[in-house]
Amino acid sequence: MKNVLTCLVWFVFLFLTRCESNKVAGNADSGFTSIFDGKTLSGWEGDSTYWKVDNGNILGEVTASTLLKRNSFLIWRGGITRNFELKVNFKISDKGNSGINYRSEEIQGVPNALKGYQADLDGQNNYSGSNYEERARTTLAARGEKVVLPNTIDTTDQYLKYSKDNRWTRAEVVSSLGNRDSLASLIKSNDWNEYHLIVNGNHLQHYINGKLMSDVTDNDTLNRRMSGLLGVQVHVGPPMTIRYRDFRIKAL
Repeated sequence: MKNVLTCLVWFVFLFLTRCESNKVAGNADSGFTSIFDGKTLSGWEGDSTYWKVDNGNILGEVTASTLLKRNSFLIWRGGITRNFELKVNFKISDKGNSGINYRSEEIQGVPNALKGYQADLDGQNNYSGSNYEERARTTLAARGEKVVLPNTIDTTDQYLKYSKDNRWTRAEVVSSLGNRDSLASLIKSNDWNEYHLIVNGNHLQHYINGKLMSDVTDNDTLNRRMSGLLGVQVHVGPPMTIRYRDFRIKAL
């Protein structure tokens, strides 16, 4: 009888543990809303020369006959990004260069262009995971860096003064998130990876495949943006492809 009761207790324990585990796993994407239907670019706007839906993916493609003179974006028109989490899977070609812009603004007189924060990514994994500000302060945090951006008071020629070698020199690296190359090894080449952004107030975190790649606290009240547009990029350079699927967003 004792053995029967012991077995019964263990059975109940294992059953409840599995249920709880499944519950947690099932809630991993709780509250997220899909912003790509897998069939059309409804709710998105961009140059059809470079953007289309292919095999259930958003496909950005630059060919030898459609080389770019400036970066071009596919812009989500379904809302404004403020405080949010975003999850999306991406797959990029070897020579590809792309990024996910958020809290961004359009450039007057320049179609399909965005200025703002970017979760960077590229086929060689030189920049993937970093925080780059398109058409503004350039690299805010490289992969593996936790950074604080102090306020900018002197506005005279600030980009000429403080941007050097594609890096915002006023960025203060306060700690390391890990070795840059070791973090790169967690990103699969020519395969699917997951980008996860957590953007809340002035705190901006970029994760790839569950690992924190860059962390920015933006105290620069002159230059930071607290809301704006979301978009994905094809970059000036050689022919390339970038694929996105399972685009999900959640307001915080």
